[in-house]
Amino acid sequence: MFSSRPASRPWRAPLDRSARATRREGPELDRRTVLAFGGAAVGAVVLGGCTGGGPTGVSSLSPSTGWAPPAEPMSFPTGYTWGAATSAFQVEGSTTADGRGPSVWDTFCAQPGRVKGGATGDPGADGYRRWQEDVALMSELGIGAYRFSVAWPRIQPTGSGPVNQPGLDWYRRFVDSLLDAGIRPAVTLFHWDLPQALQDAGGWAVRDTAARFADYATVMFDALGDAEADWFTINEPKTHAYVGHWYGSHAPGLHDPQVAVAAVHHQLLAHGLAVERFREQGTTGRIGIALNLMPVYPQAGAEEAATRVDAAENRLFLDAVLTGEYPDDAVGPLPGQVPADPEEFAALVQDGDMATIGAPTDLLAVQYYGVTGVAADGSQVAIHPTSAASWQQLWPEGLYDLLVRLRDEYPAIPLLITENGIPDETADLTTDDPYRTDYLREHFQQAARAIADGVPLEAHYVWSLLDNFEWAEGYQQRWGIVAVDFDTQERTPKDSFGFYRGVIAANAVAPA
Repeated sequence: MFSSRPASRPWRAPLDRSARATRREGPELDRRTVLAFGGAAVGAVVLGGCTGGGPTGVSSLSPSTGWAPPAEPMSFPTGYTWGAATSAFQVEGSTTADGRGPSVWDTFCAQPGRVKGGATGDPGADGYRRWQEDVALMSELGIGAYRFSVAWPRIQPTGSGPVNQPGLDWYRRFVDSLLDAGIRPAVTLFHWDLPQALQDAGGWAVRDTAARFADYATVMFDALGDAEADWFTINEPKTHAYVGHWYGSHAPGLHDPQVAVAAVHHQLLAHGLAVERFREQGTTGRIGIALNLMPVYPQAGAEEAATRVDAAENRLFLDAVLTGEYPDDAVGPLPGQVPADPEEFAALVQDGDMATIGAPTDLLAVQYYGVTGVAADGSQVAIHPTSAASWQQLWPEGLYDLLVRLRDEYPAIPLLITENGIPDETADLTTDDPYRTDYLREHFQQAARAIADGVPLEAHYVWSLLDNFEWAEGYQQRWGIVAVDFDTQERTPKDSFGFYRGVIAANAVAPA
């Protein structure tokens, strides 16, 4: 059931570029999976190069060209944060331990044919039991921050009501262990594992789920809010909405674009409500949202379609969070748009929603894996080589384009790259991963390049610390810089782990 607003209420257009730059002062300071979609459907999230006012003078959807890495190491600012990331359902395992309730991903995995090999969240990387070993690995690596997610069903098994104290106590112990090791916690409140009871009541298609999320966030701020930490409200609302509710390849496995855009709005509303609670409680640290962003480059004759793709996959989220407006070209029947009814989408937005969603945050988390092209019919096309994940088109320069565009088109805000990585070439257990070392080196170089050009980038988190459960791929893709034998749960650092450790120690990336 949707709350509605009058159909006659005018749709709010996005601010023009000059208004975006002056809308509000900067914030108070103190996978991620995208599948390749065919036909007229749009694929990965999109962002392109810098605007005409930027240093390269290219359009927003054009690639930067002509750059080569210097012969000397590229240094990062003093205090730059190096980190690694995981998520609860992918690494924790122990899906029924200590009172944890079922999530939509537990339900999804139990349905035949949904996940490769019939895999489930057990064992994951057994992180719920082996967390001390994992913190020791982080210390060996030398990271300054670790991004993890809280499993909402561990805290409130049905998504509301009494707190499950054993689950809350586990996260308290884990956070304290990170702090003792000198590692800053980076806490994601929602990484797609919605309690199944809330899905049964309508899930993200209904407004009440946003209210339940705000209550859950309050529990977590009360429990961990004394720790100096970065907080991320929602991980990749686009992926969860589109891939889970429109394409059906992720939990909850639905195929309804109208439900998908409802899930967009209600996740963003949940983000805004959580930020309000964070401020009200005086929680220590900073808060923001994690958005997966990918440059899209139009092919011949595809400029209009690519602009709509940009709206549907990128500006729908960035404009809402950073300017308090939805773009007017994201939803509708045209190539590149989400094929839902724009009036029904507009009717979801109640008075005050956009002010809540667009309230100032302390940071923006950016998750980057590669780029895509767009044809005139709005479909994705391959313009660069892919990794073992067929949706991942590899183009490190796209990271620079993305960061510079954020600098030029949106209000100033600290940026953190909170996911960036590549899978092993096969599912075989290995520590030999030169392709990952090359990928990381080239993306670190582009990050350093962006910082030199004035991008307020403060951190870089590698995805992933550990090989783990890779959503619909099960255990058939390995993204970790630490190899995990899923039979024994033995952890062995890969060659890329050693490379990354050297980068962190030097606070610089050397040429190949």
